[in-house]
Amino acid sequence: MLLLIVLLPLVLGTPLTWWLARIDRLYSCIAACGISLLCFISLLTTALTHGVQQPLLQRWQWLPEIGLNLSFRLDGLALIFGLLISGIGTLIFIYAWYYLNRKNSLGKLYSLLMLFMAAMLGIVLSNNLLILLIFWELTSISSFLLVGYWQNYEVAQKGAQMALTITGLGGLAILGGFMLLGYIGGTYELDALLGMRQQLQTSPYFMPALLLILLGAFTKSAQFPFHSWLPNAMAAPTPVSGYLHSATMVKAGIFLLMRLFPIFAGSLWFHGIVTTVGLVTFCFAAFLAIFQHDLKGLLAYSTISHLGLIICLLGLGSPLAIAAAIFHVLNHASFKAALFMIAGVIDHEAGTRNLRKLGGLWALMPFTATLSMIAAAAMAGVPLTNGFLSKEMFLTETVALTGSTWLLLVPMLATLASLFAVAYSVRFVHNTFFGGALNQKIANQQAHEPPLGMRAPIILLCCICVLVGILPALLVQNIVQLGSNAILGYVPSQTVHLKLWHGVNLPLIMSLIALIGGTGLYLLLARKQQILKISTDQWFGRFTGENLLDQLLENSVLMARRFTSYLENGSLQRYLMLVIIATMAMALVPLWGQNLATGGRLLNHASWPAIILWVLLIIACLMLLYFHHERIKAVLLVGAVGLVVSVCFIVLSAPDLALTQLSVDVVTTVLLLMGLSLLPQLSPYESSRTRHWRDVVISLLGGAGIAWLAWLIMTRDHQSISWFFMQEALPKGGGSNVVNVILVDFRGFDTFGEICVLAIAAIGALVMMDGMRAHGAIATPGLTLRFNPSPLMLRMTASWVLPIALVYSLYILLRGHNLPGGGFIAGLITAIALVIQYIAIGQEQAEKLIHARDGRLYECWIGGGLTLAGLTGVGALFWNKPFLTSAYFYMDVPILGKLPIASAMLFDIGVFFTVVGATLLLISVLGDSRHSSMSGPVLPEKQR
Repeated sequence: MLLLIVLLPLVLGTPLTWWLARIDRLYSCIAACGISLLCFISLLTTALTHGVQQPLLQRWQWLPEIGLNLSFRLDGLALIFGLLISGIGTLIFIYAWYYLNRKNSLGKLYSLLMLFMAAMLGIVLSNNLLILLIFWELTSISSFLLVGYWQNYEVAQKGAQMALTITGLGGLAILGGFMLLGYIGGTYELDALLGMRQQLQTSPYFMPALLLILLGAFTKSAQFPFHSWLPNAMAAPTPVSGYLHSATMVKAGIFLLMRLFPIFAGSLWFHGIVTTVGLVTFCFAAFLAIFQHDLKGLLAYSTISHLGLIICLLGLGSPLAIAAAIFHVLNHASFKAALFMIAGVIDHEAGTRNLRKLGGLWALMPFTATLSMIAAAAMAGVPLTNGFLSKEMFLTETVALTGSTWLLLVPMLATLASLFAVAYSVRFVHNTFFGGALNQKIANQQAHEPPLGMRAPIILLCCICVLVGILPALLVQNIVQLGSNAILGYVPSQTVHLKLWHGVNLPLIMSLIALIGGTGLYLLLARKQQILKISTDQWFGRFTGENLLDQLLENSVLMARRFTSYLENGSLQRYLMLVIIATMAMALVPLWGQNLATGGRLLNHASWPAIILWVLLIIACLMLLYFHHERIKAVLLVGAVGLVVSVCFIVLSAPDLALTQLSVDVVTTVLLLMGLSLLPQLSPYESSRTRHWRDVVISLLGGAGIAWLAWLIMTRDHQSISWFFMQEALPKGGGSNVVNVILVDFRGFDTFGEICVLAIAAIGALVMMDGMRAHGAIATPGLTLRFNPSPLMLRMTASWVLPIALVYSLYILLRGHNLPGGGFIAGLITAIALVIQYIAIGQEQAEKLIHARDGRLYECWIGGGLTLAGLTGVGALFWNKPFLTSAYFYMDVPILGKLPIASAMLFDIGVFFTVVGATLLLISVLGDSRHSSMSGPVLPEKQR
């Protein structure tokens, strides 16, 4: 069920909302709201059915060897965040339908929001750190697309890039931290790690893991000094800002700290860093929020400030501080989502959200103004609102700190930040709706109340702010207790008691000071509109977060370019030299000081056929060196080297390798000859004598080093793992051809990765050379077509070769699981047969006969092959088996008898189609390429 909750918006919602919007915007809205509401109800019913006093765990093995499993958990913390993500999401979807006009793609917005919702649900429900990391990165990517929704605006592009840069760097830190935690604990499963606090904290790797995870959490939750991306992300549409920056993305870092709190609790470094960063952010961002002149900018800095408040509570770490943190997460989501939507309403109706142009809107929009006052009061912490309760709990915890005179600063700074919060909350309302008559700078002087459907989500959230503020014990006390217990990992002796009145005490006095002082501060700044003349950018000059990040990126790019220009000067010789030197250095380090003498293994005498083969191989290599400037000869000699290696494989009883080597040799030779036909036939003679001798020395050292390393290995006894594959190939893989069983079963994931790389290479060649393709046009003068029709004898021979080769390919494919063969070899044989058709009847006629459509057929083969191979692996998950686990059985077939049937055959068929498609796509692209600058060979200087 938990996996299904994540997959609903990811697999169903993302494509469905995009497709339905092309039919009707309303259908897309209904689908988005329906899926989001279904996730909400599913979470609620699952929690009610199974209970969340103890975590509900659901796990499917994927790659258990590396600790990567589809593992999910539902406890009080996950339930609270899951309900926020899906509940606020539903309201945002309703609001967005009214907010975006028909000129903007509502389907695109809903589809990206669905993708983001799935990523956030994946984060909060994950029980495996690696799975959590995947969803964590998905939030960064989807938020990048959402912030850059209006991609034609430079400010949106810059905001999206900044958000991705900072949160992406944080993601890299999270990766390092998770790897270290998994290494220390021996697992990536959270249910196991959360109970290992003592073991983890005593490890020398704990501190690096802690710092890396804190860095990732602070960047995601926009904590100082990584806060600058959030104000710039306000370039996104208001529904995006209301969703990402009230209940979801910025809360991801907070959720991570809450989830890992049982591991970090008790660490002085954790409590010190988190409390300090949170308190500084709370105070610093609240002050800057007062002077923002954009409604969403003000809300952005207020969001940073409130996130700092929650982070500070987590740093304080007491049971009541944790309860206050989870309570404020709920409260902040309600009033901040409402305020963002109100800012969107003002922008939508008045035509601006610039506070320098707003004022007096009460006369035109009194209902919206009332809602603004309720939500802003909750943000300021006014009594009878939910914000007042959680902020008073925060102040209570700061007052309770003892042990050092420096700790007296904590309640003082908390009061000061609360005062600033009141000031910017008052400004949000007064500067927009009051301050005299209607401001003549407002673009739409006929502004009016928005439709009821657009106001409905705001009304609901404002009602929640008031009801929770009046009846906290009845409405949210049990939920807060559940979340607090899940964070702490135990049921504290001091339970949560939420009530409106605690008597006259120091926290209440601090709240009153903040309310009165904040209101007075704003009124003082608003006199003669002085606040409108203040610009925070002038205070910091070049040292704003945005400028510092721009400078950092600019310097990084400049350094990278200098380093790249030094290393990559366009000389392949230089690249090979650096690679060989680096390889020798890395190999020399572990071998230094070791016994490098010949081992004591009993050696066999070389046979005369083997000596002859090696002599032929050496001669071919020497000829390659001599003719390397003549490119065509060099390619043919490389093919000859490959042929000799194939014969060596046969002699060494490796027929699969021999078949593969031979097939690859043929196809590679054809591809290289076609590619070289676009280049001069001779490479220029550029190397100096000194350079020649340098290359000779490096090549001799590298070759001798590799040869001696191979000799050391071959002359020593070693333990081989081949016995395992020989023993388990038939009982576990269902095949007696060990090589093929390794490729499609034991190492199937590697094979899947390799065919993906092959597909990417073919598609990359298509994209890069598309501008050089003739697409049936007349060839450029001076360049002979490569696939012109050939003589009659070859055409007749090719017509016989194709069907025979296809039948033989089918035979090789079907027998590959038990005899030498397989999908890769069969695919190459088929590709060779089709290449022969290209040569015999010409490319145009050949592609016309097989309906290649300028290579699109080959792209379909690649996609189909990858899909089939991937689905074969995914199918194993439905039987609770790891990805790509194969199954096999025996079937009695008349005449043929008892035949073995393995699911790996489907995987092999996927490999077959991918190999054929990728090879022929490369052939087609190169065969159809033209080069207008072909002018013949480049000759040596003496011949010119």
